[in-house]
Amino acid sequence: MFYIGTAGYSYPDWVGNVYPDGTKKGNMLELYAREFPFVEVNSTYYHLPGSKMIQGIMTKTPPAFRFAVKAFRRMTHERDAGKETFVRFTEALTPLVDAGKLAFVLAQFPYSFHHTGENRDYLGRFREMLPGLPVAVEFRNSRWICQDTFKFLKNEGLSLVCVDEPALKGLIKPLAVVTVPPAYVRFHGRNASRWYNHKEAYERYDYLYARDELTGWLPRLALLREKAGEVYVSFNNHYRGQAVANARMIREMIDSAGL
Repeated sequence: MFYIGTAGYSYPDWVGNVYPDGTKKGNMLELYAREFPFVEVNSTYYHLPGSKMIQGIMTKTPPAFRFAVKAFRRMTHERDAGKETFVRFTEALTPLVDAGKLAFVLAQFPYSFHHTGENRDYLGRFREMLPGLPVAVEFRNSRWICQDTFKFLKNEGLSLVCVDEPALKGLIKPLAVVTVPPAYVRFHGRNASRWYNHKEAYERYDYLYARDELTGWLPRLALLREKAGEVYVSFNNHYRGQAVANARMIREMIDSAGL
């Protein structure tokens, strides 16, 4: 089974594009969930979520809907969060856990998170401080991509996030690996010229995939489904609703291919 969605749902530039003209922010998730079964919550990267906020978004979605909740930046980028922060983060997600709607905690680490013993130890502590929660790890630095890492993640009960991103030195190339099911794939776009050279963060993800670019992923998605059973697919190229266009595109391609 494939859960296809986007990284976030609440963007002003989606009004009149993805959502009808005049759509208010508070109504966006309900409209989104009429079409897609899965979404990533990115606001939790910028500030710790509260259970009230989590309860609010949960009640706007149908029973089978799933969320991936991005880990707070102090947990992944600054890495100075103490146990209290992890406890607060975990407690906030309780409504999603109880409702069976939490697909993953998404731990997306920066390129500067190098493949070192110290950082591997941190991943182990990260896992320990989120007991019982499904955690998916996304690396940006390609040196992590090796059999030792896959074995380590499997032993720790951590899912590897497969990615599609620009073909730049040091970034990760497309692959289909399952360490712990379900499988998880994130499409960031291939805007190589703006990946590092941008003024606003959205410029990095300003990219619309062509159909032939996504066609190359069909064998990988089939393999991930064979290995994991369930595959979560998220498009992060959100600028002007391009993520929605590509999510619809790959959904149709998967259906046509009979995957």
